[in-house]
Amino acid sequence: MSSAALSGIGRDAKLYLRPVMPVDSPVGLDGRVARLAGGLNWFAGYELTAIAAGKRVFEDIIAVERFEEALAALPAEQAGALEAIRARIESARAPLQLGERVLRFDQPQVAAILNVTPDSFSDGGAFHDDPAGAAAAGVAMAAEGAALIDLGGESTRPGSETVWEGDEIKRVVPVIERLAASGTAISIDTRKAAVMEAALAAGAHLVNDVAALLYDDRALEVVAKAGCPVVLMHSPDPKNGGHGEHRYGDVLFDVYDWLEARIDAAVAGGIARDRIILDPGIGFGKSLQENLQLVNGLALLHGLGCPIMLGVSRKRMIGALSVEAPADRRLAGSVMLAVRGAELGAQILRVHDVAETVQAIRVWRGLRDAAMMPRFG
Repeated sequence: MSSAALSGIGRDAKLYLRPVMPVDSPVGLDGRVARLAGGLNWFAGYELTAIAAGKRVFEDIIAVERFEEALAALPAEQAGALEAIRARIESARAPLQLGERVLRFDQPQVAAILNVTPDSFSDGGAFHDDPAGAAAAGVAMAAEGAALIDLGGESTRPGSETVWEGDEIKRVVPVIERLAASGTAISIDTRKAAVMEAALAAGAHLVNDVAALLYDDRALEVVAKAGCPVVLMHSPDPKNGGHGEHRYGDVLFDVYDWLEARIDAAVAGGIARDRIILDPGIGFGKSLQENLQLVNGLALLHGLGCPIMLGVSRKRMIGALSVEAPADRRLAGSVMLAVRGAELGAQILRVHDVAETVQAIRVWRGLRDAAMMPRFG
């Protein structure tokens, strides 16, 4: 990349960086590679994209070792913005204290999906009206290696009906109380402030909101007051479930900008930035092609400086790519996407099939560790 090309980027363009050119190991490559978010992935280049008036006007690769040279070719304001993004990409994510547990982000963690609904798309009804059975299942998933149990009392599948908050509370609180007594780390998957309050009071540690605190006007206040971590998921229509048709200009950058705005709003509302986790919202108001683009471009979101949760387990995109396999026949595709997420630096993998995903990630981790050995004896 020439300095002349960089200097030709308009001052009104917004710049983005995506870590690319992964390498197995930094051994022998001092100054030529960078570490992704303090984790197990290393990379040798940044894809620089400039967008103006909603269109990509520039795109090229900057080698890690030539990044300072590239900054020098840009106006001071743009150079400063890129330097801040680079710092967020490379900085380690702070661990989260969740009750007795500490959730660390130096390697991928598994969050287990536990639904207590009669109508979830994948496992609806298995633990409906059975708090003891649901809690036992959660404890079993923790024993299989899940770092977090993500409990939901309302289905968010397309076409599902809204559950009254009182009923949702009755579904989740007895399960949370049992899980909390066992020392399990718990997140509550809800978009309603009253459910958040009840769940946190019962022992939940984290809020996972598919509406990014936009469905309920009190949600941001509740999370800020509790001081708990929160997952902000991208949704094109957070007030109505997020499954309506939506036109994206450029889905990857549209999602990035939307999540950036939600981070800013959350921080302004009193939530610490290091308590925020981001979810690109795979399957919510996005076509198959858009979902695939988001997964492939996932590393762009590291530029926002927050841990990333990837939820692709058993989702329809897997069926669409495998002769419309039903939800209970999507294990291989789910594990494949989880490993792909790990390769791209996702810190939390939200899954139904805990044992299989944990095993796959442990093998992936073994390969990463082996790559760190010196190449020459």
